[in-house]
Amino acid sequence: MAQSPRVIAHLDMDAFYASVELLRYPELKGLPVVIGGGSRQQPEWEFDAATGEQRRRFFRLRDYIGRGVITTATYEARAFGVNSAMGLMKAAQKAPDAILLPTDFDQYRAYSRLFKAAVQAIAPHVEDRGIDEMYIDLTELVAARIFSDDEAGTIGEAETWWSARELAQELKHAVRDATGLSCSIGLASNKLVAKIASELDKPDGLVIITDSDIEPRLWPLQVRRLHGVGPKASAKLARLGIASIGELAQADPAWLAENFGKASAAWMHAAAHGRDDRAVVTFSEPQSISRETTFDRDLHAVRDRAKLSQIFTALCAGVGDDLRRKHYAGRTIGIKLRFEDFKTVTRDNTLATPTDDSEQIRRAAGECLKRVDLTKRIRLLGVRAGGLSPKSI
Repeated sequence: MAQSPRVIAHLDMDAFYASVELLRYPELKGLPVVIGGGSRQQPEWEFDAATGEQRRRFFRLRDYIGRGVITTATYEARAFGVNSAMGLMKAAQKAPDAILLPTDFDQYRAYSRLFKAAVQAIAPHVEDRGIDEMYIDLTELVAARIFSDDEAGTIGEAETWWSARELAQELKHAVRDATGLSCSIGLASNKLVAKIASELDKPDGLVIITDSDIEPRLWPLQVRRLHGVGPKASAKLARLGIASIGELAQADPAWLAENFGKASAAWMHAAAHGRDDRAVVTFSEPQSISRETTFDRDLHAVRDRAKLSQIFTALCAGVGDDLRRKHYAGRTIGIKLRFEDFKTVTRDNTLATPTDDSEQIRRAAGECLKRVDLTKRIRLLGVRAGGLSPKSI
């Protein structure tokens, strides 16, 4: 078999949740749309006197009252300076006329399964990185496209990346055919650089960064582009006079070790030079499966009992659905509550035998609730299944 340079792709869906919603509400295409909040923001039908027809009425961001946060936003909304994890009230100050839609995770998971199946039908060597992204090792596929199985030789760089680009285009078309959605793909010799590349030309981008491109393409970028350099490290680097990846690459490793510790400094130095030897991990056992929700307003265990019970039951049903879909059963059922004072508590209940039954999960989680002081109002509620064991299909 021919020897091919390593080719890693990072595939990232474009504004995934928002894009799924635009399939449902095509009249919002091209408008600033924010996804977040609760079910109160569901669109409603109304009579349009001008046309004599029914039309949808959408909730506007300026009308939102609560402490919800943005899950995602269309690129048109991002142009106003709103982005993921921003409070909706703060976002309303920046884009008051933006459309606000509630999250629908069941729908997003369904589309996630569709695009991942489309990718794996072409390139099965993938690492799942969540609902909207994945790494793909294209090395063997690239080599196979250039040489037949009984041929041997070394593949040149130009041939490698030409073939890789063609494969990436096929993956993009397959994702769009399966879902109607666009994705962006970054191609590089490792996961670190491929992920950066996938973010450089969104939406619907395809960017290749070869090893020889590291200095001209990566070094001018802000150091925060390195995934693993968080806000605290970035702020400390800025105080030390380092703002770009290139400046980090040229920093003295011993000086970095003095300021960040030996292990972190070694990683920073390697990452700034585009070095990353992590493999694409095709499978790893999940440690737990959970669902949680933050309320628009604090709920009281007595006065809001009916609403809390409904939400609690839905969370348990969702955990059960996820367990059955992924063919796991959980032996430890737990709950998570965050109260109005931001204090968070957890409780666990270990069962005699693992389960994926939603009603049994509900009973076990209910027993956990009995062990919590519920006098304070609740802002977040979650349900978790741990101690997972695979079930035969």
